[in-house]
Order: sequence, then structure tokens, then C-alpha cells
Amino acid sequence: MAVIRSVLWIGPGQGLSENGVTAAPSLDVVWVRDVKEALALSPGSFEGAVLDARGAGDTLAQLAELTGHPAFPPVLLLMQRGAAPNASACEGAGAAEIIVVGDGDSDARGNVLEEILVRIDILAKTRGSERRAGSRPGLAACRHARFPEVIGGSRALRDVLGLVERASGSSATVLLTGETGTGKEVIARAIHQNSNRQRHAFVAINCAAFPDTLLESELFGYRKGAFTGAEKDKPGLFELAHGGTLFLDEIGETTAPLQAKLLRVLQEREVLPVGGSRPRGINVRVIAATNRTLRGESTKEALREDLYYRLAVFPIAIPPLRERCDDIVPLAEHFLLLHGGRDGKESCRLSQSAIHLLLSHRWPGNVRELENEMQRALALAEPGELITPSLLSDRVKEIIEPVCVGAERGESLREALDRIEAWLIRRCLEFNGGRRAATARKLGVTREGLYKKMKRLGIQ
Repeated sequence: MAVIRSVLWIGPGQGLSENGVTAAPSLDVVWVRDVKEALALSPGSFEGAVLDARGAGDTLAQLAELTGHPAFPPVLLLMQRGAAPNASACEGAGAAEIIVVGDGDSDARGNVLEEILVRIDILAKTRGSERRAGSRPGLAACRHARFPEVIGGSRALRDVLGLVERASGSSATVLLTGETGTGKEVIARAIHQNSNRQRHAFVAINCAAFPDTLLESELFGYRKGAFTGAEKDKPGLFELAHGGTLFLDEIGETTAPLQAKLLRVLQEREVLPVGGSRPRGINVRVIAATNRTLRGESTKEALREDLYYRLAVFPIAIPPLRERCDDIVPLAEHFLLLHGGRDGKESCRLSQSAIHLLLSHRWPGNVRELENEMQRALALAEPGELITPSLLSDRVKEIIEPVCVGAERGESLREALDRIEAWLIRRCLEFNGGRRAATARKLGVTREGLYKKMKRLGIQ
């Protein structure tokens, strides 16, 4: 198996094409113009860096700045023969490897790529042996001391965790809102684990997964003989969660009759089993969750207004993943460790090109979609393989196609953007069967705005 190495190239862009670096199938290359841009990236994610010192600049100063960064990878230096400073000075400044390129020597130029491949491979193996298997730079910093099950360090997530911390110290009913896949159950468990109920049960149920009659017996239990097949008494989830927390996921999917019974439980703190005559007292903290906007729906009788206010004593809105992009890479690395360890692939990690694609994706399925994407990539990868864009799904890589379509020599930025915009509109029209109203909704523009764009771009 050919091992793919993630490399950061620093210097003039022509050095990449002259030496055939961009076409090398075993290199995943990210190019930056100078040291400042290199340090602005996450340098710890690369296995090696190539500093092309054949351009302008103080080579020793550049080396010192790069190697002074604690997480910067080993630096391979490309030098012109006869250029100052000498090799020993460069090694003293921190260069791990040096390749000297002859002046106008075509044979020497042809061997540069081979030299780079060999030496980057040596540097990567040396660096890999110094790391613990499966370690992820910066991942530990994205774990919270009080909430270790929550991964991420974005401002939006920190705001949510501030509310979670306050909710943990309260006995109030909590309502979690957010899109599907944002991690509402993870937040509910974090509240429970940090509350004074942590020694008791955390019981979760998805209300949308049960028909109404079955959901009632699951929640409240039933008495022997209450219906056909009820051969003995069965306690409900409210009773099983006594002293602990009951998590009601997708509460907005319940019907009006069941909502009335839930309201009584929250008010009276007692449940009446199906077929029973005497209610049973309970001591349960309720956390509900939904992907709907319940407050707006409560006025349309989709949810009883009085039940909404009983549930939303302490509301917490969980933002979608696209609004907390700083959490995408830590979450992806977490899932690689979590699922890779089960299949002997814990040393697989993301290339910088793959990271760029993950950050550009909108993640309509949120954290759950990201986890599925990492599981898929691991299934395709070999143990220890670098996860490059080729291992990602088409929906994540789709941004590559319009960019390639728009990149033509001699085009202005406006012309390139028009080409990409036209590609996106045509693709969306095709997806929606040519229906312009549906296309406008999908693209987030008005129909009139879509018609004007189509006319300007020459789309029939």
C-alpha cells in the first residue's frame, strides 16, 4: 500500500509545478506563499514541511521562525547550489533535511521530487515514532474538565456549556432545542452527570419511535389485565427513572391526549399506570428535546401552550454545526479515535486537504453526519493511512467540482464567480426537476432574484 504523506509547501508556487510535486500521488500538499501564512495554519497536522529557499527572503530567519513554533513539523529545505547561507548554518537554524538543486541542471531538477519523497518519508516515520499512537494534537484542549463527553471549543459551544452548568445545579425542567444531530442527548447526559441525581438512573426515550398508545404504557407503565397481553404489572419509565433523570426526545411528536397526561405528571409529580386506579408518586427530573420551534407551534395547537411553558422552564438552544466551525476538526479527530480504535485504525488521521473540505461543508446532518463521514472514511482506509479527500464522500467533495469548473486561465474573479454560480444554479435546477420555485427556496433566494440571475448568466 502506498502511504500518502501530508506536506506543507512554503515558497514560490512555480516550485511545485517545476518539480512535479502537485502530481505526486503519494503527497497531499498544501501550498502557502510565506512563513506567516504557514504559521497561521494548524502546522501540527502535517508530517513535514518543505521550505523553498530559492525565492527571496532571509533563509536562516525563516527557518528560525518556523522551528520556533512548538508544533511545527520537521522542515526540509530546498536550496540553490552556491547560494548563501551554507548547509551547516541551515542545519544549525533547525533544518531537518537539505536538498541542494543545481543551477539549470535538468537531470538534478528531475530528481528533486524523488529526493523529496524519500526524505519526507524518513521525517514522517521518525516523527511518528516519537508520538504516542492515536494521539491528536490539540484534541485534549477541546475536552472540558467538567463535561468530558462534550467535544469542542467554539464560542457558541462554550455559551451552551455555561447554561448546562447552571442547569446542572438546578432541579428545573430543561427544554433542549436544535436541529437533528446536534447532540441534544449528549447535552442531556452532561446535565444529569453533573447534577445531584448522577447516582441514579438516566433514562432516555424517543417519543417519535412509538405509537401513542404504546408510548403511554412505556412512560406510565400498566397494571396486569389492563389490555390483551398485560400478564403482569410493568413499571413505566417515569418510575424506572425515580430519583434520576428522564430524557424525552422529540417531545413535539406527541399527540394532544398524551400531552394532557404529561402535563398532569409534571404538575402533580405522580403517574397513573394504564389500567390502574391509584397514582404513584415520582421524583424525576425531566429533560425534553425537540428539533421543532415549539413556541411557534404551541399557538397552532401542535403543542399545548401550558405544556410548553411547563417544559421550557430552562430552555437551551444548541446551535447547528455550521455555526460552530471551530468544533468540526476536534469532533472529526474524536470520531477517528473512537471508531478507529475498534478496527485497529486508531493511527489514521486527516490530511490538511481533507480538513479544508470538512470546514467548507455545511453539515445539514450536524454532528451525526460528521460521525458517519468519519466512519465511512475509516472503512475505506488502511491501518495508518492518511485520510485524504479521495476517502471522503461525494457530498463533502462536491465543492471541488464548481471550483474546478470556475478556474480558467485568464478569467477575472468576477467571471470565475459567475461560472461557479451558474454551475450551482444548473445543478440545483436539475435536482429539483427544473422547478424554479423549489430551486429558489433551496438556494435561499427569491424567485424574482433567481430569474434575474438566470437571465444574467444565460441559463435557460
